[in-house]
Amino acid sequence: MSSSDTITPEALASLLRWYADMGVDMAVDEAPHDRFAEALAGKPSPAAASASDAPTARSLNRDAATAGMSAPRTLSRTRADTQALKPEAASADALAQSAREAAASAQTLEELRARLDAFQGCALKNTATQLVFSDGNPQADIMFVGEAPGADEDRIGRPFVGRAGQLLDKMLASIGLDRTKVYIANVVPWRPPGNRTPTPVETAACLPFTHRQIELADPKILVCVGLPSAQTLLNVTEGIKRARGKWMSYEVAPGRTIPAMAMLHPAYLLRTPADKKLAWQDLRMIAKELAKLG
Repeated sequence: MSSSDTITPEALASLLRWYADMGVDMAVDEAPHDRFAEALAGKPSPAAASASDAPTARSLNRDAATAGMSAPRTLSRTRADTQALKPEAASADALAQSAREAAASAQTLEELRARLDAFQGCALKNTATQLVFSDGNPQADIMFVGEAPGADEDRIGRPFVGRAGQLLDKMLASIGLDRTKVYIANVVPWRPPGNRTPTPVETAACLPFTHRQIELADPKILVCVGLPSAQTLLNVTEGIKRARGKWMSYEVAPGRTIPAMAMLHPAYLLRTPADKKLAWQDLRMIAKELAKLG
C-alpha cells in the first residue's frame, strides 16, 4: 500500500462518526452469528476469533482517540449491555414499574432529568450519544412534544435543532412565539439507531418520565408534534390528517385536564410542503387558544 492509500486518523474518525450517525453499532462478518448467545456463554465472537487481521474495537478506539474524538460506545459492547438488550432480561411490566417509581420520585424537572439520565431500563441509552431532555422555557404556557431525537439532536443534546427544528422555529415565529415562550420535549429522549421508530417496549419504558415531565412543567396547552406523539399521549387511533386541527384533552394529573392538539410534524412538511396550509390552520388555532389565556 502506498503512502497515498494510508488512512489518516482524521479520515478514520470521520468514518466512525458517519457509522454512528447511520446507526451502525457493531462489526460483523459474512457469516451470521447469535451475538446474544455468545455473550451469555462468555465465548468470543467467531468473527473476532477468525479475523485476526481485522481492526479490533480497541484499535478503532485508539485511532479515534488519536484523532481527538471518542469512538462510539457501542463498538465495544459489554456483556451487561448485551443482557440489557435481551427482551427476557426484564419484562416490559417490570421496566414500566421501575420507570414509574423513578419518575414519581422526582419533585423538579432537574431531579427528573437526573433520574432519567441514570435510568437503565431503556436500551436506546446504550446506543445514543447523550440524553435529549428538553429545550425552551419550562415556565411557558404551551408545551410541544415530539417522538424521538434525530442525529442532530443526539449530537447537540436539545430537541428539534435540525432542519425540522429550524422549520418549527419559523412556524412558532409566525404566531409570535420563540423558544423563550414554549417548552419542547420528546416522548423518547434517546435517539434510536438510524432514526428508526422506537419499539413499543422502548416507548413504554420512557413514557412515565414524559408524563411526569408534563406534570412538572404544568403547561396550559399541550401540542403533540406528529402522529407517534399523538398516539402515545392522546390515544389517537386515526391518521394525523384526521387527528390534527381539533382540540382534545390531556390529563396532566388526576382531575386536571388541559386542551391538547395534534399537529403535522415539521419533517413531514419538509417532504410535503403543500400541506403547510394545514399547519398554518393549526397554528392559528393555537394562537387563539393562547390569546384566551391572556
